[in-house]
Amino acid sequence: MAKYKVLETDYAWPDTEIERNILAEVDAELIVAEQTDVASLAALAADCDAIMTNWAQVPEAVIAAAVNCRIVARLGIGLDNIDVDYCTRNGIVVTNIPDYCLIEVAEHALAQMLSLARKVAFYHHQTQSGVYDLKAGGKMYRVEGQTLGVIGFGNIGRKLAEKALGIGLRVVAASKSRRNPLEGVEWVDRAALFEQSDFVSLHLPAVPETHHLVGPEQLASMKPTAFLINTARGSLVDHEALAAELARGGIARAALDVQDPEPPDLSVPPYNDPRVIVTPHAAFVSEESLADLRRRTAQQVADRLEGRTPESVVNPDVLN
Repeated sequence: MAKYKVLETDYAWPDTEIERNILAEVDAELIVAEQTDVASLAALAADCDAIMTNWAQVPEAVIAAAVNCRIVARLGIGLDNIDVDYCTRNGIVVTNIPDYCLIEVAEHALAQMLSLARKVAFYHHQTQSGVYDLKAGGKMYRVEGQTLGVIGFGNIGRKLAEKALGIGLRVVAASKSRRNPLEGVEWVDRAALFEQSDFVSLHLPAVPETHHLVGPEQLASMKPTAFLINTARGSLVDHEALAAELARGGIARAALDVQDPEPPDLSVPPYNDPRVIVTPHAAFVSEESLADLRRRTAQQVADRLEGRTPESVVNPDVLN
Protein backbone atom coordinates (compact mmCIF):
# COMPACT_ATOMS: atom_id res chain seq x y z
CA MET A 1 0.00 0.00 0.00
CA ALA A 2 1.27 3.45 -0.96
CA LYS A 3 2.18 5.97 1.72
CA TYR A 4 -0.07 8.66 0.19
CA LYS A 5 -3.03 8.91 -2.18
CA VAL A 6 -3.51 11.81 -4.59
CA LEU A 7 -6.73 12.51 -6.50
CA GLU A 8 -6.44 14.00 -10.00
CA THR A 9 -9.92 15.25 -10.83
CA ASP A 10 -9.40 15.77 -14.56
CA TYR A 11 -6.76 16.44 -17.20
CA ALA A 12 -6.57 17.71 -20.78
CA TRP A 13 -3.69 15.58 -22.10
CA PRO A 14 -3.37 11.98 -23.28
CA ASP A 15 -2.07 10.31 -20.10
CA THR A 16 -0.92 10.88 -16.51
CA GLU A 17 2.56 9.36 -16.69
CA ILE A 18 4.45 12.52 -15.78
CA GLU A 19 2.35 13.05 -12.67
CA ARG A 20 2.52 9.37 -11.67
CA ASN A 21 6.29 9.19 -12.01
CA ILE A 22 6.94 12.26 -9.86
CA LEU A 23 4.46 11.22 -7.19
CA ALA A 24 5.89 7.69 -7.12
CA GLU A 25 9.17 9.19 -5.88
CA VAL A 26 7.43 9.96 -2.56
CA ASP A 27 5.40 6.72 -2.59
CA ALA A 28 2.15 8.44 -3.59
CA GLU A 29 -0.51 6.63 -5.60
CA LEU A 30 -2.40 8.66 -8.19
CA ILE A 31 -6.18 8.15 -8.34
CA VAL A 32 -7.78 9.54 -11.51
CA ALA A 33 -11.48 10.42 -11.48
CA GLU A 34 -13.70 9.11 -14.26
CA GLN A 35 -16.60 11.41 -13.33
CA THR A 36 -16.21 15.03 -12.24
CA ASP A 37 -19.54 15.66 -10.51
CA VAL A 38 -19.28 16.70 -6.86
CA ALA A 39 -20.61 13.44 -5.44
CA SER A 40 -18.16 11.30 -7.43
CA LEU A 41 -15.18 13.48 -6.58
CA ALA A 42 -16.11 13.60 -2.90
CA ALA A 43 -16.31 9.81 -2.75
CA LEU A 44 -12.87 9.43 -4.35
CA ALA A 45 -11.33 12.18 -2.22
CA ALA A 46 -12.39 10.59 1.07
CA ASP A 47 -9.10 8.79 1.70
CA CYS A 48 -6.79 11.09 -0.30
CA ASP A 49 -4.02 13.26 1.07
CA ALA A 50 -3.97 15.72 -1.85
CA ILE A 51 -6.08 16.91 -4.77
CA MET A 52 -4.85 18.00 -8.19
CA THR A 53 -7.37 19.67 -10.48
CA ASN A 54 -7.40 21.07 -13.99
CA TRP A 55 -10.87 22.38 -14.91
CA ALA A 56 -13.19 20.39 -12.64
CA GLN A 57 -15.00 22.22 -9.85
CA VAL A 58 -13.53 21.49 -6.41
CA PRO A 59 -15.98 23.06 -3.95
CA GLU A 60 -16.10 22.74 -0.17
CA ALA A 61 -18.01 19.44 -0.35
CA VAL A 62 -15.16 17.74 -2.21
CA ILE A 63 -12.37 19.19 -0.07
CA ALA A 64 -14.20 18.52 3.20
CA ALA A 65 -14.62 14.88 2.21
CA ALA A 66 -10.82 14.56 2.03
CA VAL A 67 -10.28 14.77 5.77
CA ASN A 68 -6.52 14.19 5.41
CA CYS A 69 -6.06 16.68 2.57
CA ARG A 70 -2.91 18.77 2.84
CA ILE A 71 -2.90 20.52 -0.54
CA VAL A 72 -5.18 21.37 -3.46
CA ALA A 73 -2.98 22.01 -6.48
CA ARG A 74 -4.35 23.73 -9.58
CA LEU A 75 -3.05 22.43 -12.90
CA GLY A 76 -3.18 25.94 -14.30
CA ILE A 77 -3.33 29.59 -13.27
CA GLY A 78 -6.86 30.62 -12.32
CA LEU A 79 -8.39 29.53 -9.02
CA ASP A 80 -12.08 30.09 -9.73
CA ASN A 81 -12.79 26.33 -9.68
CA ILE A 82 -11.34 25.85 -6.16
CA ASP A 83 -12.87 26.96 -2.85
CA VAL A 84 -9.71 28.72 -1.70
CA ASP A 85 -11.45 30.32 1.29
CA TYR A 86 -12.46 26.94 2.70
CA CYS A 87 -8.93 25.63 2.22
CA THR A 88 -7.44 28.63 3.99
CA ARG A 89 -9.83 28.35 6.94
CA ASN A 90 -8.90 24.70 7.34
CA GLY A 91 -5.13 24.98 6.93
CA ILE A 92 -4.99 23.41 3.47
CA VAL A 93 -2.36 24.76 1.08
CA VAL A 94 -3.53 25.86 -2.37
CA THR A 95 -1.03 26.19 -5.21
CA ASN A 96 -1.09 27.14 -8.87
CA ILE A 97 1.41 27.73 -11.69
CA PRO A 98 1.14 31.51 -12.16
CA ASP A 99 3.52 31.72 -15.12
CA TYR A 100 2.08 28.67 -16.89
CA CYS A 101 1.36 29.00 -20.62
CA LEU A 102 1.78 32.75 -20.65
CA ILE A 103 3.79 32.58 -23.89
CA GLU A 104 1.25 30.26 -25.50
CA VAL A 105 -1.79 32.38 -24.62
CA ALA A 106 -0.06 35.59 -25.73
CA GLU A 107 0.86 33.91 -29.01
CA HIS A 108 -2.71 32.65 -29.47
CA ALA A 109 -4.17 36.11 -28.84
CA LEU A 110 -1.73 37.62 -31.33
CA ALA A 111 -2.54 34.90 -33.88
CA GLN A 112 -6.26 35.59 -33.47
CA MET A 113 -5.69 39.30 -33.86
CA LEU A 114 -3.73 38.87 -37.08
CA SER A 115 -6.19 36.33 -38.43
CA LEU A 116 -9.07 38.74 -37.81
CA ALA A 117 -7.23 41.68 -39.34
CA ARG A 118 -6.08 39.79 -42.43
CA LYS A 119 -9.31 37.70 -42.61
CA VAL A 120 -7.33 34.47 -42.77
CA ALA A 121 -10.03 32.32 -41.20
CA PHE A 122 -12.78 33.95 -43.29
CA TYR A 123 -10.99 33.39 -46.59
CA HIS A 124 -10.04 29.86 -45.60
CA HIS A 125 -13.69 29.06 -44.85
CA GLN A 126 -14.72 30.61 -48.17
CA THR A 127 -12.19 28.67 -50.23
CA GLN A 128 -13.05 25.43 -48.45
CA SER A 129 -16.65 26.12 -49.46
CA GLY A 130 -15.58 26.54 -53.08
CA VAL A 131 -15.60 30.36 -53.13
CA TYR A 132 -12.37 31.97 -54.37
CA ASP A 133 -13.26 35.65 -54.18
CA LEU A 134 -11.01 38.41 -52.85
CA LYS A 135 -13.88 40.91 -52.81
CA ALA A 136 -15.98 38.72 -50.48
CA GLY A 137 -13.88 39.84 -47.51
CA GLY A 138 -14.55 43.54 -47.77
CA LYS A 139 -12.12 46.17 -46.51
CA MET A 140 -8.85 45.28 -44.78
CA TYR A 141 -6.49 47.60 -42.95
CA ARG A 142 -2.79 47.56 -42.12
CA VAL A 143 -2.09 46.22 -38.61
CA GLU A 144 1.05 48.25 -37.98
CA GLY A 145 0.18 51.57 -36.40
CA GLN A 146 -3.19 50.49 -35.07
CA THR A 147 -4.08 50.42 -31.37
CA LEU A 148 -4.23 47.28 -29.26
CA GLY A 149 -6.02 47.63 -25.93
CA VAL A 150 -5.00 45.09 -23.28
CA ILE A 151 -7.40 44.71 -20.35
CA GLY A 152 -5.55 43.07 -17.47
CA PHE A 153 -1.79 43.57 -17.40
CA GLY A 154 -0.55 40.48 -15.60
CA ASN A 155 2.03 38.11 -17.01
CA ILE A 156 0.02 37.20 -20.13
CA GLY A 157 -1.22 40.69 -20.93
CA ARG A 158 2.30 42.06 -20.57
CA LYS A 159 3.74 39.34 -22.81
CA LEU A 160 1.15 40.10 -25.50
CA ALA A 161 2.03 43.79 -25.26
CA GLU A 162 5.71 43.01 -25.77
CA LYS A 163 4.92 41.04 -28.92
CA ALA A 164 2.50 43.66 -30.23
CA LEU A 165 5.01 46.48 -29.78
CA GLY A 166 7.46 44.39 -31.77
CA ILE A 167 5.23 44.44 -34.86
CA GLY A 168 4.51 48.15 -34.65
CA LEU A 169 1.23 48.43 -32.79
CA ARG A 170 0.39 51.21 -30.39
CA VAL A 171 -0.49 49.53 -27.09
CA VAL A 172 -2.71 50.89 -24.33
CA ALA A 173 -3.55 48.97 -21.17
CA ALA A 174 -6.14 49.06 -18.40
CA SER A 175 -5.15 47.62 -15.04
CA LYS A 176 -6.34 48.32 -11.49
CA SER A 177 -2.90 47.85 -9.99
CA ARG A 178 -0.82 49.29 -12.85
CA ARG A 179 2.06 47.16 -11.65
CA ASN A 180 4.91 46.09 -13.92
CA PRO A 181 4.69 48.95 -16.44
CA LEU A 182 6.24 48.33 -19.83
CA GLU A 183 8.03 51.01 -21.82
CA GLY A 184 5.90 51.98 -24.79
CA VAL A 185 2.59 51.00 -23.16
CA GLU A 186 0.20 53.78 -22.10
CA TRP A 187 -2.12 53.35 -19.10
CA VAL A 188 -5.74 54.32 -19.74
CA ASP A 189 -9.04 53.64 -18.01
CA ARG A 190 -11.30 50.93 -19.39
CA ALA A 191 -13.78 53.32 -20.95
CA ALA A 192 -11.04 55.08 -22.91
CA LEU A 193 -9.54 51.74 -23.92
CA PHE A 194 -12.79 50.50 -25.46
CA GLU A 195 -13.22 53.79 -27.31
CA GLN A 196 -9.65 54.07 -28.64
CA SER A 197 -8.72 50.50 -29.51
CA ASP A 198 -8.80 48.78 -32.88
CA PHE A 199 -8.22 45.47 -31.07
CA VAL A 200 -9.35 44.73 -27.51
CA SER A 201 -7.76 41.68 -25.85
CA LEU A 202 -8.98 40.38 -22.48
CA HIS A 203 -6.59 39.00 -19.84
CA LEU A 204 -8.48 38.91 -16.54
CA PRO A 205 -9.59 36.16 -14.13
CA ALA A 206 -13.20 35.09 -13.70
CA VAL A 207 -14.39 36.74 -10.47
CA PRO A 208 -17.72 38.38 -9.63
CA GLU A 209 -16.40 41.84 -10.53
CA THR A 210 -15.38 40.75 -14.04
CA HIS A 211 -18.56 38.84 -14.94
CA HIS A 212 -19.81 40.22 -18.28
CA LEU A 213 -17.16 42.92 -18.14
CA VAL A 214 -17.77 43.27 -21.87
CA GLY A 215 -21.49 43.95 -22.17
CA PRO A 216 -23.81 46.14 -24.26
CA GLU A 217 -22.38 49.44 -23.01
CA GLN A 218 -18.76 48.50 -23.67
CA LEU A 219 -19.48 46.96 -27.06
CA ALA A 220 -21.49 49.99 -28.12
CA SER A 221 -18.55 52.26 -27.27
CA MET A 222 -16.12 50.37 -29.54
CA LYS A 223 -15.26 51.46 -33.06
CA PRO A 224 -17.37 49.82 -35.79
CA THR A 225 -14.08 48.56 -37.25
CA ALA A 226 -12.82 47.12 -33.95
CA PHE A 227 -12.15 43.51 -33.00
CA LEU A 228 -12.67 41.75 -29.65
CA ILE A 229 -10.34 38.92 -28.57
CA ASN A 230 -10.89 36.71 -25.53
CA THR A 231 -8.37 34.08 -24.46
CA ALA A 232 -9.01 34.51 -20.71
CA ARG A 233 -12.39 33.34 -19.38
CA GLY A 234 -15.71 32.97 -21.18
CA SER A 235 -17.71 34.72 -18.47
CA LEU A 236 -15.91 38.02 -19.16
CA VAL A 237 -18.08 38.49 -22.27
CA ASP A 238 -21.85 38.80 -22.52
CA HIS A 239 -22.16 36.60 -25.60
CA GLU A 240 -25.78 37.55 -26.26
CA ALA A 241 -24.77 41.20 -26.28
CA LEU A 242 -21.84 40.40 -28.58
CA ALA A 243 -24.17 38.59 -31.01
CA ALA A 244 -26.52 41.58 -30.99
CA GLU A 245 -23.70 44.05 -31.56
CA LEU A 246 -22.36 42.05 -34.49
CA ALA A 247 -25.86 41.80 -35.94
CA ARG A 248 -26.27 45.57 -35.95
CA GLY A 249 -22.75 46.15 -37.30
CA GLY A 250 -21.53 47.72 -34.09
CA ILE A 251 -18.12 46.02 -34.14
CA ALA A 252 -16.39 44.26 -36.98
CA ARG A 253 -15.24 40.87 -35.70
CA ALA A 254 -14.42 38.76 -32.65
CA ALA A 255 -12.18 35.84 -31.73
CA LEU A 256 -13.22 33.62 -28.81
CA ASP A 257 -11.04 30.87 -27.37
CA VAL A 258 -13.07 30.61 -24.15
CA GLN A 259 -16.84 30.33 -23.85
CA ASP A 260 -19.54 30.31 -21.20
CA PRO A 261 -20.56 27.52 -20.96
CA GLU A 262 -18.00 25.21 -22.54
CA PRO A 263 -18.66 23.78 -25.00
CA PRO A 264 -21.18 26.33 -26.29
CA ASP A 265 -24.02 25.74 -28.74
CA LEU A 266 -22.12 26.30 -31.98
CA SER A 267 -25.34 26.54 -33.99
CA VAL A 268 -26.30 29.96 -32.55
CA PRO A 269 -24.79 33.45 -32.64
CA PRO A 270 -22.17 34.60 -32.02
CA TYR A 271 -20.53 31.19 -32.55
CA ASN A 272 -21.98 30.53 -36.02
CA ASP A 273 -21.25 34.05 -37.27
CA PRO A 274 -18.63 33.97 -40.06
CA ARG A 275 -17.06 37.10 -38.57
CA VAL A 276 -16.24 35.23 -35.36
CA ILE A 277 -13.27 32.89 -34.92
CA VAL A 278 -13.96 30.18 -32.33
CA THR A 279 -11.24 27.91 -30.98
CA PRO A 280 -11.89 25.19 -28.34
CA HIS A 281 -10.06 26.60 -25.29
CA ALA A 282 -6.80 25.84 -27.08
CA ALA A 283 -4.68 28.89 -26.26
CA PHE A 284 -2.82 27.27 -23.37
CA VAL A 285 -1.66 24.21 -25.27
CA SER A 286 1.86 23.38 -26.37
CA GLU A 287 4.01 20.35 -25.77
CA GLU A 288 6.37 22.49 -23.73
CA SER A 289 3.72 24.18 -21.58
CA LEU A 290 1.85 20.99 -20.70
CA ALA A 291 4.95 19.03 -19.72
CA ASP A 292 6.13 21.92 -17.53
CA LEU A 293 2.69 22.30 -15.94
CA ARG A 294 2.38 18.63 -15.05
CA ARG A 295 5.90 18.32 -13.64
CA ARG A 296 5.66 21.42 -11.48
CA THR A 297 2.18 20.70 -10.14
CA ALA A 298 3.04 17.12 -9.23
CA GLN A 299 6.22 18.36 -7.54
CA GLN A 300 4.18 20.86 -5.51
CA VAL A 301 2.07 17.99 -4.22
CA ALA A 302 5.09 15.79 -3.51
CA ASP A 303 6.80 18.61 -1.61
CA ARG A 304 3.77 19.31 0.56
CA LEU A 305 3.24 15.64 1.38
CA GLU A 306 6.85 15.32 2.47
CA GLY A 307 6.74 18.42 4.67
CA ARG A 308 8.50 20.79 2.27
CA THR A 309 7.15 24.17 1.18
CA PRO A 310 5.88 23.95 -2.40
CA GLU A 311 6.34 26.73 -4.93
CA SER A 312 3.52 29.20 -5.66
CA VAL A 313 1.44 28.92 -2.51
CA VAL A 314 -1.52 31.28 -2.97
CA ASN A 315 -2.60 31.22 0.70
CA PRO A 316 0.76 31.40 2.53
CA ASP A 317 -0.86 32.22 5.88
CA VAL A 318 -1.66 28.52 6.32
CA LEU A 319 2.07 27.82 6.52
CA ASN A 320 2.54 30.00 9.62
